[in-house]
Amino acid sequence: MKVKKERKVGRVIGVILVFVIAAVAGVFLVQYVTKTGVFRVPGKLIFEESVSDAEKEEISQVFANVELEKDVVVAAKSAEEWPKLAEGEFLTEILVPVTDFYDVREEVSEVAEAEWISLRELDFRRKLLKVDGEYFLETFDKGARYRVISFSSEKYEEISSRVEKEFFKEWPTRETVLSFAQTGVTAFSRRMNAKMNEVGNGEYFAEKIGEFLSRFDITHTSNEASFFAWPSTSGTTGTPICADNRFRDTLIAIGLDIVELTGNHNQDCGDEAARESVDFYRENGISIVGGGKTAEEAREPLLISKKGTNITFLAYNQSTAGATYDATPGANQYYEENARMEIAAAKERGDFVVVDVQYNECTVYASETEDATCDRADSAAGDQVGLFRKLVEMGADVVVGTSAHQPQTFELYQNGAIYYGLGNLFFDQVYWPGTTRSLVLAHYFYQGKLLQTRVIPTVYDASFQTRVMEDAQWFIERLLSVRP
Repeated sequence: MKVKKERKVGRVIGVILVFVIAAVAGVFLVQYVTKTGVFRVPGKLIFEESVSDAEKEEISQVFANVELEKDVVVAAKSAEEWPKLAEGEFLTEILVPVTDFYDVREEVSEVAEAEWISLRELDFRRKLLKVDGEYFLETFDKGARYRVISFSSEKYEEISSRVEKEFFKEWPTRETVLSFAQTGVTAFSRRMNAKMNEVGNGEYFAEKIGEFLSRFDITHTSNEASFFAWPSTSGTTGTPICADNRFRDTLIAIGLDIVELTGNHNQDCGDEAARESVDFYRENGISIVGGGKTAEEAREPLLISKKGTNITFLAYNQSTAGATYDATPGANQYYEENARMEIAAAKERGDFVVVDVQYNECTVYASETEDATCDRADSAAGDQVGLFRKLVEMGADVVVGTSAHQPQTFELYQNGAIYYGLGNLFFDQVYWPGTTRSLVLAHYFYQGKLLQTRVIPTVYDASFQTRVMEDAQWFIERLLSVRP
């Protein structure tokens, strides 16, 4: 009986062993067939030829010490327009063409004609160029080269959170870039009043420039003429600088957001006209800088906070008269101590600082032939170069002269940029070629950083309809040839 029991136990144990061995063999067989368990082959990164060495290095770092279950295939492609991204695709780089700040070129037609840098590296010290007529900071989907990296895997979910964290980037778009147009002298008066009586409406004067200026998020001008019911229509230079009330519609037509009142003619038709003009600006949501109904108002900095960018805008009348010192309307008188404190306070807030100055005027442009004397920054009485550079030394990021009736040169200085004079946007001075021109400064900001300032010349004629100047390279070259 004992032997039989032992045999029976032995058979049971044998069956169990066979079952265990079969089960273990089955597990190993399954692992072998499915390449799991001890037979699992770890996934690996597979780079297609389209991926550059730099991109391979960056991606390899991201996946360092990561055990993949499945292979991950990485590919790359370039595009000339903003790409539509599928799952696993990421826009990892935008390259834009740049040249030297003082280069007069506006456009690049061949890749080799420009240096291509990451959009993240772009700032106002380099000049952004158009590509086939397209300017990236206006189109945001053309005028650049776009780089896309794609990741594909049989088990994409195992890498999705990692690649989305590492390779998703926010890029400047029309919704996040702040565009700010600064323009020069506006003085609706004299011959323009006579033209107003002829055409009968203010929109006429903005027909060729209104759409262009209105498309900026912020549009500025330095208006030197208060509105008045009975302005002079004479062309004599000595007559008061007063604007027909209907010119209010011209400012609305250009989409004006900021009016600078540092000019020396806003009191030409009396304090009441100046006050009523201030009321018009406020009633129409137009911010005021550099002037006001009282000296206290005139001194107030204009604080701009829009699209993630904070700007302190300061404006002063340095020497052309028209300032207020009491409870009467007028311009903000320049005092170095005030400017120093106000710039320092703005920098303490972390703001970008723009300073406009109504400086002495150069009058050599009063010539019926081309006279480039006023192109220079040292053409007016006093040390314009010294003052404007001192403002940069105080901390101003951009300094602009808004008194010049003829455009002046511009330069980079230390950590800022200086535009010595913008010329006439709207005025009746058609008798001298220099005074029919102006510069529009198109600033583009992203998250508080000035990406670019584009210099765009304008011109008008006896029609008094200002327009963007065509083929303006010769003019920019002339201005830059006399920079300090």
